[in-house]
Amino acid sequence: MTEKAIHKILTYCIASVWLINGLCCKVLNLVPRHQQIVSKILGSGNSRLLTIAIGCAEIIIGIWSLSRIYTRCNAITQIIIVVTMNALEFILVPELLLWGRANALFASIFLLVVCFNESFLNSKLRTQN
Repeated sequence: MTEKAIHKILTYCIASVWLINGLCCKVLNLVPRHQQIVSKILGSGNSRLLTIAIGCAEIIIGIWSLSRIYTRCNAITQIIIVVTMNALEFILVPELLLWGRANALFASIFLLVVCFNESFLNSKLRTQN
Protein backbone atom coordinates (compact mmCIF):
# COMPACT_ATOMS: atom_id res chain seq x y z
CA MET A 1 0.00 0.00 0.00
CA THR A 2 1.34 3.43 -0.90
CA GLU A 3 1.95 6.23 1.58
CA LYS A 4 -0.71 8.27 -0.20
CA ALA A 5 -3.29 5.51 0.35
CA ILE A 6 -2.31 5.10 4.01
CA HIS A 7 -2.58 8.87 4.50
CA LYS A 8 -6.04 8.90 2.92
CA ILE A 9 -7.27 5.97 5.05
CA LEU A 10 -5.91 7.53 8.25
CA THR A 11 -7.50 10.87 7.36
CA TYR A 12 -10.89 9.17 6.93
CA CYS A 13 -10.44 7.24 10.18
CA ILE A 14 -9.49 10.37 12.12
CA ALA A 15 -12.42 12.32 10.65
CA SER A 16 -14.81 9.46 11.44
CA VAL A 17 -13.79 9.52 15.11
CA TRP A 18 -14.78 13.20 15.30
CA LEU A 19 -17.95 12.79 13.23
CA ILE A 20 -19.21 9.74 15.14
CA ASN A 21 -18.40 11.17 18.56
CA GLY A 22 -19.91 14.53 17.67
CA LEU A 23 -23.06 13.38 15.91
CA CYS A 24 -23.92 10.04 17.47
CA CYS A 25 -22.56 10.38 20.99
CA LYS A 26 -23.30 14.04 21.66
CA VAL A 27 -25.82 15.61 19.27
CA LEU A 28 -28.08 12.54 19.00
CA ASN A 29 -27.29 11.59 22.64
CA LEU A 30 -26.87 7.90 21.82
CA VAL A 31 -24.25 7.72 24.57
CA PRO A 32 -25.76 9.61 27.55
CA ARG A 33 -22.48 9.29 29.45
CA HIS A 34 -21.12 12.18 27.36
CA GLN A 35 -23.80 14.52 28.66
CA GLN A 36 -23.13 13.29 32.20
CA ILE A 37 -19.47 14.20 31.75
CA VAL A 38 -20.38 17.69 30.50
CA SER A 39 -22.85 18.08 33.38
CA LYS A 40 -20.27 17.17 36.02
CA ILE A 41 -17.52 19.36 34.54
CA LEU A 42 -19.50 22.41 33.38
CA GLY A 43 -22.61 22.16 35.56
CA SER A 44 -25.98 20.61 34.94
CA GLY A 45 -27.92 23.79 34.11
CA ASN A 46 -27.27 23.80 30.36
CA SER A 47 -25.55 20.45 29.98
CA ARG A 48 -27.73 19.27 27.07
CA LEU A 49 -27.21 22.48 25.12
CA LEU A 50 -23.46 22.48 25.87
CA THR A 51 -23.19 18.81 24.87
CA ILE A 52 -24.87 19.59 21.53
CA ALA A 53 -22.52 22.56 21.02
CA ILE A 54 -19.48 20.39 21.76
CA GLY A 55 -20.84 17.75 19.39
CA CYS A 56 -21.30 20.33 16.62
CA ALA A 57 -17.73 21.54 17.17
CA GLU A 58 -16.50 17.94 16.86
CA ILE A 59 -18.46 17.52 13.62
CA ILE A 60 -16.78 20.68 12.29
CA ILE A 61 -13.34 19.25 13.20
CA GLY A 62 -14.24 16.07 11.31
CA ILE A 63 -15.36 17.98 8.23
CA TRP A 64 -12.27 20.19 8.44
CA SER A 65 -10.10 17.05 8.52
CA LEU A 66 -11.76 15.78 5.34
CA SER A 67 -11.37 19.15 3.62
CA ARG A 68 -7.55 18.94 3.80
CA ILE A 69 -7.42 22.71 4.31
CA TYR A 70 -4.72 23.92 6.71
CA THR A 71 -3.93 20.36 7.74
CA ARG A 72 -1.14 21.29 10.15
CA CYS A 73 -3.40 23.76 11.97
CA ASN A 74 -6.11 21.10 12.02
CA ALA A 75 -3.75 18.55 13.57
CA ILE A 76 -2.56 21.04 16.20
CA THR A 77 -6.19 21.93 17.01
CA GLN A 78 -7.04 18.25 17.42
CA ILE A 79 -4.09 17.71 19.72
CA ILE A 80 -5.02 20.69 21.92
CA ILE A 81 -8.66 19.62 22.12
CA VAL A 82 -7.94 15.95 22.88
CA VAL A 83 -5.28 16.74 25.49
CA THR A 84 -7.52 19.32 27.19
CA MET A 85 -10.66 17.15 27.17
CA ASN A 86 -8.82 14.07 28.40
CA ALA A 87 -6.92 15.92 31.12
CA LEU A 88 -10.17 17.38 32.46
CA GLU A 89 -11.94 14.02 32.31
CA PHE A 90 -8.96 12.16 33.80
CA ILE A 91 -8.87 14.50 36.79
CA LEU A 92 -12.55 15.38 37.30
CA VAL A 93 -14.69 12.43 36.13
CA PRO A 94 -12.65 9.25 35.63
CA GLU A 95 -15.60 7.19 36.91
CA LEU A 96 -17.67 8.25 33.87
CA LEU A 97 -15.06 7.29 31.27
CA LEU A 98 -15.56 4.08 29.33
CA TRP A 99 -12.19 2.67 30.44
CA GLY A 100 -11.64 4.94 33.43
CA ARG A 101 -8.22 6.50 33.57
CA ALA A 102 -7.03 4.05 30.89
CA ASN A 103 -8.90 6.29 28.43
CA ALA A 104 -5.74 8.40 28.42
CA LEU A 105 -3.92 5.51 26.72
CA PHE A 106 -6.46 5.43 23.86
CA ALA A 107 -6.36 9.20 23.54
CA SER A 108 -2.56 9.02 23.32
CA ILE A 109 -2.75 6.41 20.56
CA PHE A 110 -5.23 8.60 18.67
CA LEU A 111 -2.88 11.58 19.01
CA LEU A 112 0.05 9.52 17.75
CA VAL A 113 -2.00 8.60 14.67
CA VAL A 114 -2.91 12.27 14.10
CA CYS A 115 0.77 13.29 14.46
CA PHE A 116 2.03 10.48 12.22
CA ASN A 117 -0.57 11.26 9.56
CA GLU A 118 0.27 14.97 9.48
CA SER A 119 3.93 15.20 10.44
CA PHE A 120 5.23 12.20 8.57
CA LEU A 121 2.84 11.16 5.81
CA ASN A 122 1.34 14.50 4.79
CA SER A 123 4.69 16.31 5.01
CA LYS A 124 6.35 13.62 2.93
CA LEU A 125 3.58 13.75 0.32
CA ARG A 126 3.84 17.56 0.16
CA THR A 127 7.56 17.42 -0.59
CA GLN A 128 7.04 14.82 -3.31
CA ASN A 129 4.66 17.10 -5.25
